[in-house]
Amino acid sequence: MATTLTIKGQVTIPKNIRDALKLKPGTRLEFAVNAQGDVVLHQAGAKASQRPSRFGQAHGKAQIAWRTDDPMALLRGND
Repeated sequence: MATTLTIKGQVTIPKNIRDALKLKPGTRLEFAVNAQGDVVLHQAGAKASQRPSRFGQAHGKAQIAWRTDDPMALLRGND
């Protein structure tokens, strides 16, 4: 079954595929490419959606309590 890629990189998933996978509007999806080069589509699991981003993982890790003036002075230098 063929579909067309839009200029924005979007495609419409054919209805029979949406029905077979029980996809509803707003369903989060994951795309992967297997060893044979085939694109595989999965519903995003709860574990994947709860995984923090790399920025989320770094949030709150700083051990130095800096005031705004401290990093600004460091960046500007002592003139």
